Amino acid sequence: MKVGDRHYRSIWMEDGAVRIIDQRWLPHEFRVVTVESLDEFAAAIREMWVRGAPLIGATAAYGVACAMARDPSDGTLTETCEVLHATRPTAVNLRWALEAMRAAVAPLPAGDRATAAFAKAAAICDEDVEMNRMIGVHGLEIVREIATRKDGPVRVLTHCNAGWLATVDWGTATSPIYQAHEAGIPVHVFVDETRPRNQGALLTAWELAGHGVSHDLIVDNAGGHLMQRGEVDLVITGTDRTTARGDVCNKIGTYLKALAAHDNGVPFYVALPSPTIDWTISDGFEIPIEERGGDEVTHVQGKLADGAVSSVQISPDATPARNPAFDVTPARLVTGLITERGVVAPGELAGLFPDRAA
Repeated sequence: MKVGDRHYRSIWMEDGAVRIIDQRWLPHEFRVVTVESLDEFAAAIREMWVRGAPLIGATAAYGVACAMARDPSDGTLTETCEVLHATRPTAVNLRWALEAMRAAVAPLPAGDRATAAFAKAAAICDEDVEMNRMIGVHGLEIVREIATRKDGPVRVLTHCNAGWLATVDWGTATSPIYQAHEAGIPVHVFVDETRPRNQGALLTAWELAGHGVSHDLIVDNAGGHLMQRGEVDLVITGTDRTTARGDVCNKIGTYLKALAAHDNGVPFYVALPSPTIDWTISDGFEIPIEERGGDEVTHVQGKLADGAVSSVQISPDATPARNPAFDVTPARLVTGLITERGVVAPGELAGLFPDRAA
């Protein structure tokens, strides 16, 4: 996707170094930073310089590659994978990417490991871009079909950021939206602010504005109201981990959107590349739910009147906060899963991916 007149991926190699967009400062400041050491890669994932399941996996892959360039020993490979795996417990792409990197480099002699690791990390990124593009191709047909039945734009509600900033490019939930926009199909997006980190307000809205897609920012609690009034044609979200039977674990608040959509007959779709599927579990309540620091709830970041970006406290000093980062939407509330191989009902994933399910 473009920022200004330049095309960016969310992670890339430039002048022999790994660059990322530091998303903590968006939308008010666009910062590109270099990550090199294991501590920097771990901080980038844990502290959400990068976020989104596919991008977390891609970042971890390059973290392994950089570690192999410094020291291609078995001990460094093991330590790097262990440290990076511990950064975020919920997104399964992290584990998948680390396993893929280990499988690619562990059998090789030390002198070949760095070159192979960088090649594998680049391949993981390229694969992610193509999977997300194909999610858009398949999801576009859902938008197109709705457009044939109504006047005016197709109105899509999103939650969190499942855009190109959450992947290497295109995004998951946003890929059908971008492709519909480029195909000349009118779309309008209701962007959930997505407390507590406001990824919708800070990131999704920034993406859509930059791409020229019509949108409104709404508070999280407005979604049900809009559905009751018939103002939402479909909901599309992303996912950080989806079980074999189609339970979906995504940013906190997704479950409430699914309940509102179900009660009002609004189709509820989840867009996911196949590495986000955890074939080892069926029940979504087996997924570990990350609990993040309470300061994300008690404080908000924004641009002050003087233009400075700062964090301000919104709660009493003595009030503690709980901060579960994800929730689980049962498969029964999901209309369909949009994957790189097509759109299926939640219970039909294994039929679409027999090679992976086995």
